[in-house]
Amino acid sequence: MISPTEGRPDDAGVPDGVRRLRLLQLASLVSTCDRFAIAPLLVPIAADLGVPLATAAAVAGGYFLAYGLMQVVWGVVSDRLGRVRVMRLALVGAVLGGCASALAPTVAVLVVGRVVTGACFAALIPASLVYVGDTWPERVRQRPLSDVLAASALGTAVATAGAGLLADLVGWRWVFAVTALAGAGMVAALRWLPEPGRTSDAAPAGLLAPLRVVLGTGWAWVILVLAFVEGIVVLAVLTYLAPAMQSLGSTAAVAGLVSGAFGVAALLFSRLVRRLVGRIRPAGLAAIGGGFLIAAWAAPSVAVHPVTVLAAGAGLGGAWAFLHSTLQAWATQVTPQARATAVALFATVLFLGSSAGTALAAPLADAGGFRTLFAAALAVSVPLVAAAVWARRRYGAQDV
Repeated sequence: MISPTEGRPDDAGVPDGVRRLRLLQLASLVSTCDRFAIAPLLVPIAADLGVPLATAAAVAGGYFLAYGLMQVVWGVVSDRLGRVRVMRLALVGAVLGGCASALAPTVAVLVVGRVVTGACFAALIPASLVYVGDTWPERVRQRPLSDVLAASALGTAVATAGAGLLADLVGWRWVFAVTALAGAGMVAALRWLPEPGRTSDAAPAGLLAPLRVVLGTGWAWVILVLAFVEGIVVLAVLTYLAPAMQSLGSTAAVAGLVSGAFGVAALLFSRLVRRLVGRIRPAGLAAIGGGFLIAAWAAPSVAVHPVTVLAAGAGLGGAWAFLHSTLQAWATQVTPQARATAVALFATVLFLGSSAGTALAAPLADAGGFRTLFAAALAVSVPLVAAAVWARRRYGAQDV
């Protein structure tokens, strides 16, 4: 029996909840480390392989695209095989892709290696979030969701800071080797995570039936559109914080440390979100996160400087903790009978937005137009925040 002092999950009556949550957090951390390690590596990869920065950016764009497109596939498969079994299966593929990335002789081979790795690591965080949705009751669900996203944020900080430092010390290839090794360790660790009990809501029959349920729900479409735009203005533009620092003459290690402020801030603010759930309505949490997002891009839109880049990273961390966790929790609620598909589609459009934004921003970044890039992110963030707060308030009013 686990002591009540060991964590809130047991307060919700989840057997062995603390250990389950820690394993889910660890899986999310490893996945995020691999995904965000690329930002401080773009410049070293371009220099080592003799290609322009815009070409090296395809390494990130290809990863994000594969990561996004595979979400629905893994969601359907997890409904058939189980959440944990899918995570372990995907990790095997991620390890193989990571090894190929570390040994890639050309940028083309590297892109293929990263696409394979992204496609496989795509299974971990959505499966973890669906696991939470299957296991914890709705009234407290944003708390464990916030904990999983906090681990993801920690992975972001470790990735951006550690990848840059590792690249400066021993080379960018070792970064992919380390995340592949961590993935292999997770294959073994997840043996201790039991499959979750499924939701009591009746699941629709047929392979495509859950997809039809989600796409036939108006509020699900609202969430998906918001997630797509969030992917552009948060994840895509975040990728260019480290290159912006390097354009000022910083090393990969320093650039990674500065942009790693995102992960640190997201981790810290997620603890505050955990305390505010139930005290502040979801629309209010989204509004707070929206304020962080607007402030984040306002600073580097005025001047690209280490201080403004640091402020942008920290502001994005606050936006991720408040705004993104609110949208994520909403995605687990809107169609409970097709939760895995809803969460998978949410992640799909989020990372499709990230991939599209990364590609669209690449020419500006290659030309050194970082201030213009951040100003464009600010211009898109304002209507995004207004729409998210308004929509979440309207949805919440239905339950009053």
